[in-house]
Amino acid sequence: MELAKKHAEKIRFGIVGIANTALDFAILFLLVALGLDKIPANYVSTGIAFIFSFFVNKSFTFKSKGGNIKKQFLYFIVITIIGLWVIQPLIIAGLTSLLAGTGWASGIILFVAKLIATVASLIWNYIFYSRIVFKKEEDR
Repeated sequence: MELAKKHAEKIRFGIVGIANTALDFAILFLLVALGLDKIPANYVSTGIAFIFSFFVNKSFTFKSKGGNIKKQFLYFIVITIIGLWVIQPLIIAGLTSLLAGTGWASGIILFVAKLIATVASLIWNYIFYSRIVFKKEEDR
């Protein structure tokens, strides 16, 4: 129980991450199924998920009640855009190219690439959300 209490914020971040990821994946695969190319579809899916993410992370994960919300949102956007719209597309493009000759179905390749890209961006986001965006008052 002490371990869970010690890591409660990370556990909450994980729960929010799972919800955001499910939302992101659902939108991505729906848009691709409707004929949108994977990279623009990824921009749309991650854009919707990150707006949801800001409010849930602020109130639930980091329990941030203070601070300048405009400044927090600006930092959140910059950090999230780098994670989702720079890191993720680079990983997705690189891995889909790398795995293209494997004989795997394109949907499986996209799923694997998106999963790895998501893990990378979640790590990036947690580090910078906790240290910059939703920094505890006593650490400011």
